[in-house]
Amino acid sequence: MIDLTTLSDNPGCYLFSDETGTVIYVGKAKNVKKRVTSYFQKTDHDPKTRNLIARISSVSVMVTNTETEALLLENNLIKKHQPKYNIDLKDAKRFAYIELTREPFPRIGFARRTSSGEAIYFGPFVSAAERDAILRVIKRTFCLRSCKKMPKRACLRYHMKSCSAPCIGLISENDYHIQVERATALLKGKSSELLALLRKGIAECSAAQDYERALVLRNQMTAIEHLAERQHVERPKETDQDIIGYTIAHDTVFLMVFSIEKGLLTGKQEYVFDNREDFFEEFLVQYYADRLPPAELILSHEVDEALAGYLEEKKGKRVQVTVPRIGEKKKLLDLVEKNIDQAFLKNELKVKDLQVTLNLADEPDVIECFDISHLSGTAMVGSMVQFRNGMPDKKNYRRFKIKTIEGIDDVASIAEIVKRRYHRLVEENSNLPDLIIIDGGKGQLSAALEAVQDLDLVIPVIALAKREEEVYLPGEMLPRRLDPKGMALRYLQEIRDEAHRFAIAYHRLLRSKKLSGEHARSNRSP
Repeated sequence: MIDLTTLSDNPGCYLFSDETGTVIYVGKAKNVKKRVTSYFQKTDHDPKTRNLIARISSVSVMVTNTETEALLLENNLIKKHQPKYNIDLKDAKRFAYIELTREPFPRIGFARRTSSGEAIYFGPFVSAAERDAILRVIKRTFCLRSCKKMPKRACLRYHMKSCSAPCIGLISENDYHIQVERATALLKGKSSELLALLRKGIAECSAAQDYERALVLRNQMTAIEHLAERQHVERPKETDQDIIGYTIAHDTVFLMVFSIEKGLLTGKQEYVFDNREDFFEEFLVQYYADRLPPAELILSHEVDEALAGYLEEKKGKRVQVTVPRIGEKKKLLDLVEKNIDQAFLKNELKVKDLQVTLNLADEPDVIECFDISHLSGTAMVGSMVQFRNGMPDKKNYRRFKIKTIEGIDDVASIAEIVKRRYHRLVEENSNLPDLIIIDGGKGQLSAALEAVQDLDLVIPVIALAKREEEVYLPGEMLPRRLDPKGMALRYLQEIRDEAHRFAIAYHRLLRSKKLSGEHARSNRSP
């Protein structure tokens, strides 16, 4: 039995351990006794917290003078013990950095992880295409080497005029470092200062009639202006900011951080972890444990004063925490949340959008779509594909040979395969789909609906006609035309096209087998 009466009322950290003595959770509190007691007295905890409480065998406490000190201690204890129930702050993706080594003639390239002292790192970059584009511009513009070991003779990059060939002494160390400094300025987002410096250099070269050098500088300006256009985020103030937004779905937190430096979007990082109480403050403590906080944090809600003090202690000066309700900063926060939806919840969103668009009572998490295929009037075959939670579930795809229909009759064939499919599911007592889609028009819809009703089943059935991409619903005289740019229609088309592809692939397989058999028989004939 855990004795809670001896706990301190002071600020500090508490450590929950399991029966083996392993620390499974570290938390901080302004009042340790009150916070720890709440775990055992409250009854409305989330599932993960309930699971944590069930495993607690002992509690230990470390008292501090202030709540800010407790935050600092909490981070150190989490690093030391790596408790199971604290947030595992691993990136949802592995990002690459652009690397400038600290050699006499620095090399530029990219790295998956940083090593202090060995190089300067810029990033991380979420998009490999964006990273490669920036790296390509930097190499060509400033002619920096990328070879891991300098060769004894000039390589192809020198002959392509994208390297200044320090390997054979064609550039001095001083001139090379000028180019490195310019590349560094650009990577840090100081494009305006760099462009001003280049304009001055062009003017000086032109006055000295060094037109070849002026052209080199002009080309550098053009490349930098183009690159700045790709990266620029319009900001009225040149201040460093982190914009942090999150969404909770199915008891999982999907969180994203946008980093803006001097008005430029320099990084985007994504995290996924289990939802539980106080996750956001714990995230901020861990995230800024090894990072310098920016001048401003743009968040979706307020944080307590102790956390603000923790951030200011890390930075050494005030960190402004902004919770915008309107205006440009609110738009930036909305942009982060939109990116979260696209990065993590796209499949969930299209399922929800389809439900709303078709006025379905429940979300169509499991959808089955039927198609009939016949090539050049030859034998007909059917296909059924299943989508689960917005994604193809290929292990549940099915193929059908038409057994009861003579000739080419799409409507009757649809009725046959729909009835066969759900008659079998009923016999096996298997789960039924939330929605049935038929590739076809009103006739195919009526045939499928009748087949379902004959089995005394109640499953929503719709049809999607290819020619005009119209949706037919039972009981409606006219088809619906959905928004061509809407997520619902695109999802229906994705499912229908997959069913069509699967049907054609099966038909071709059967034809191939038939032709192979005929060829074998002809070879055996006298």
